[in-house]
Amino acid sequence: MFRGSMVAVGLLLAGAGGVHAAPAGPPPKLEAFLAYPFLEGLTAPATGEKMAWIETKAGVRNVWTAEGPAFVPHRLTNGTTDDGQQLAGLTFSADGKVLAWTRGGGEHNPWANGLAPPNPASAVEAPQLELWVSVAGKAPVRVATEAEEPALSPTGKIAWLKDGQVWTVDLSAKDLAAKDGGKEKPARLFHDRGKDSDLVWSPDGSRLAFVSRRGDHSFIGVYGGADHPITWLSPATAFDDNPSWSPDSQRIAFSRQAGVADILQSPLVEKPNPFSIWVGRVADGSAARVWQSPATLNGSYPQVPDGLFLMWGANEHLTFRAEMDGWPHLWSLATGGGEPVPLTPGAFMVEHVSMSADRRTLFFSANSGTAVGDTDRRHIFRVAIDRSGPTALTPGTGLEYTPVPVGNGKVAWLGSTATTPMRLTLADVDGRSARVLEGQADTYAANGLVTPTPVTFTAADGLVIHGQLFTPPGGSAAKHPALIFVHGGPPREMLLGFSYMDYYAHAYAMNQYLASRGFVVLSVNYRLGIGYGRAFQHPAKGGAAGNAEYQDVVAGARFLQAQPGVDPARIGIWGGSYGGLLTAHALSHNSDIFKVGVDFHGVHDWSLYPGFAARPQRWEQGDHDAALKSAFDSSPEASLAGWTSPVLLIHGDDDRNVRFDQTVDLARRLSAHGVSFEELILPNEIHGFLRHDSWLRADTATVEFLESHLRP
Repeated sequence: MFRGSMVAVGLLLAGAGGVHAAPAGPPPKLEAFLAYPFLEGLTAPATGEKMAWIETKAGVRNVWTAEGPAFVPHRLTNGTTDDGQQLAGLTFSADGKVLAWTRGGGEHNPWANGLAPPNPASAVEAPQLELWVSVAGKAPVRVATEAEEPALSPTGKIAWLKDGQVWTVDLSAKDLAAKDGGKEKPARLFHDRGKDSDLVWSPDGSRLAFVSRRGDHSFIGVYGGADHPITWLSPATAFDDNPSWSPDSQRIAFSRQAGVADILQSPLVEKPNPFSIWVGRVADGSAARVWQSPATLNGSYPQVPDGLFLMWGANEHLTFRAEMDGWPHLWSLATGGGEPVPLTPGAFMVEHVSMSADRRTLFFSANSGTAVGDTDRRHIFRVAIDRSGPTALTPGTGLEYTPVPVGNGKVAWLGSTATTPMRLTLADVDGRSARVLEGQADTYAANGLVTPTPVTFTAADGLVIHGQLFTPPGGSAAKHPALIFVHGGPPREMLLGFSYMDYYAHAYAMNQYLASRGFVVLSVNYRLGIGYGRAFQHPAKGGAAGNAEYQDVVAGARFLQAQPGVDPARIGIWGGSYGGLLTAHALSHNSDIFKVGVDFHGVHDWSLYPGFAARPQRWEQGDHDAALKSAFDSSPEASLAGWTSPVLLIHGDDDRNVRFDQTVDLARRLSAHGVSFEELILPNEIHGFLRHDSWLRADTATVEFLESHLRP
C-alpha cells in the first residue's frame, strides 16, 4: 500500500475485497510541517562558559556546542542520514574539557532488558550502542561499544553502564587520534550482583556513587578504588535511589521507599506510597533518616516525570520535589532534619530543575504566569534554595523549558512558540539580555500555522478539562470535519506550542498540519495527565481500575459538536500509546460520535500486561482476580460489540513500551467482529519511531485515511 521496503502494510477490509492503490507520495506540505528542528539534552559543565545540545531535523541527528563569550553554535558531529540511531546521555566533565555521549539504543523497560539495540533502518549489520567523546572541542572519537549513560568525573575519568555493570577506560592513556581510541581497552570497574544505574561522581572525583537495583529492593553503593570494597549506605529492605553528593565529598543524600504494598492491599484503589530522605557517611556506610513524608496520598513519592530532583545545596540544605500540597513543588530541608520549607507554593507544577554552580539557586520551568493559557505553557523561574519566592525570568506567551546555568552569570534554555519550533536562548541569570543564539538553522518553512486557543469543557462527573483548539486558517464559513487528539503517557501534557518532548512536538506539528487541511482539531488534556495537580493525575477509577478518563474524551467531542464551524456528523479521533488506547475506547464505545480513528501503538487489553496476566505467588483476599477482571473490563476489547467505525492501526513491531501483541490481538478480534480496519506495520521500529521516514509514512497514511472517511 505504501512506498518503500521499510513498511509492511496489510489491508483487511471486512466485507470488502478491495486494496487501495499506493499513494504517489506524502500529501502537499506535510514534509514541510514535519521539518522542524528538535533540540534536547542541553547541558553545561560546572565551570567555564560552554554548553552542548543535540539537534534532530528530518531524522538527522547531531551534537552542537557553543562557547563564551560569543556563544556561536558549532556543529560537532557530521550526521547526514536518517539512520534511526539516537544520540543521548550528553555530559561534560566539570571543567568542560571532555564531552561524552552515546549513539544508538532506544526505550528502556524491564521486560525489554536483554534485547538487541533497535535497528529501525533494517541495516544488514546490527547497530551497536556506542560511547563517543570529544576532548577540547576536537573531532569526536568512539571509545567503547555496548555503552550507556556515561558519567564524567571532575578529574576527567569516565564511567558508563554495560549490561547493568559499571565500566571505564582511561581517557588520558588512550590514543584518541586512532580509530576507536587505540589499544587502551575498556574494563569493568567493579563487580556487583545487582543491576547498576544512576552513576554520580563525588565533587573531588575520588569516588563513584551508584544505585544497585536488585528486584524487590535497591542499595546505594560507593566505589572508592580498586583497593577498597564497595561501601553500602545503611542497606535495608527498601528501594534506595537518587544519590546526591555533599560539596565536601564525604556524605550522600538519598531517598528511600519502603517497597511496593500491592501484595498487602488492593491494586484497584490508590494507597499512600510515602518516602524518606536519608544522609549517609561514605567513611563507614552509616546513614540516618533526616525526614519522612506524610503517610498520605499527597505525601507519596512523586509520580511526575523525572521524579524527585533531590539535590545538595549550599549551607547544609537539601532540595527536592514533592506533592505534599497537591502540586509538584520544590522544598528545602536542612541536612540535620526538621520540617521542609516550601519554595514554590501555588497552583502549578515544577519541571526541569537545575542548580547553580554555587549551589544557592534553583532554576526551573513551571506552567505558571500571567498570560491567558499559561497552564498549558512553560516559563523559566529561579528561586533561592532556602526560602520561598520564585522570580519569573520569561513571562509572555512563548514556551521555555530545560534551564541550564552557564558560567559567568548566564543561564540558557530551550524554547518555542505556537508557530515557531525550538530555539536556544541565553540570558543573564535574572532573565535580562535574553537573546536567541545566532547561527542556528532557521529553515522551518511551514506556512499556515495557527495559534491554538486554550479552551475548557466539563466532563460528565463535573471535572473541568483543558484543551487546545486548532481552527483552520482563513475563516471559512463552511462546516469543517473535526478531530479529537489524545496524547500518550498518560503523565504528559499537550502545550500551546511545540513541546519539549520529541513525540509530542511531532503530535503538535501534525495537529497544525491537519488544521491546515481544513480540520478543526481539539487536543484533550484528559485526567491522568500532568499540569493540573496531583488529584487530577491520580483520579479514582482511572486506567485499568475503571477507565474514568474516557468521559473527558466524550466531553471534548461534545464540545466540538457544539462549535459553529464544525460538522457534528464528521468527527474522528487519533492518538498514540495511551492516546491509542483512548482512540480504541472511542470507537468501541461511541462509534455513533467518532466516525473514524487512527490508533498508533495503543493498549487494547490491559489484562495482557504481565503485571495483570501473571498471577502473583500470593495475593490477599482474591484481589488479583478482581484486578484482572477490572483490567479487561476497562479495555477497549471488552466493548467490541459496539465498534462499527473504521480504524487504521499503526505499530512498530520492535516496540519496547507497548508490546506489539496488543495490536496483533486487536486486529484478530476486529476481523472476527467484521470491523473494517487497515494496518500499517513498521518492521524493527520502536514505540517512539526513531526514523523520520517512519513518521512520514505513518503520517501520510493517517492523513489519507482520515480524509477518505471524513472528507470523501
